[in-house]
This record gives sequence, C-alpha cells and structure tokens, in this order.
Amino acid sequence: MAVKVLIPTPLQKFTNDEATVEIGGDNIVALMDELEGKFPGIKARLCDDSGELRRFVNFYVNSEDIRFLDGKETALNDGDEVSIVPAVAGG
Repeated sequence: MAVKVLIPTPLQKFTNDEATVEIGGDNIVALMDELEGKFPGIKARLCDDSGELRRFVNFYVNSEDIRFLDGKETALNDGDEVSIVPAVAGG
C-alpha cells in the first residue's frame, strides 16, 4: 500500500529535498513510523516526546483535517494523499 505524502518546505531537508514521498502505513501513527524509518529525524518535528502530534502541525487526508476524522488513528488507504501543513502565526 502506498500513500502520497506532501512534505512542507521546512521539512524537505529530511527527505532529500523531495516535496512528495510515497510511503506505507495503515493510519497516521504507522505513517509517522514509516517516515521516521526512511527519513530519520523527521518524526521529532511532527510528534512530541510522548508520540502525540504537535499542535502546530496540521495533517490532512485527502483534504480532510484529521482532527475532524479519527486524529492520529485516521485510517489510510492505498492512493490516499496526506498533506502536512505547519501552522503559521502572525499579526
């Protein structure tokens, strides 16, 4: 099973400057583990020390915010697209 993951520019240093990667995973948790296995160091930017997704990083599966789905347990299917979007603050 392959899921397309859109990597934001600040994290592309972990993915050899790739903006899009294909990775496996049955849900967001498994996807994070797969990303870390392939691109060491990226998970620390996406998850805190307890493994929870960081508040300032938003995840979308097929344009749906996972906060309104099943959070980090959101199921993934072959061909899904996961977008990782860092929150932007300013005034």
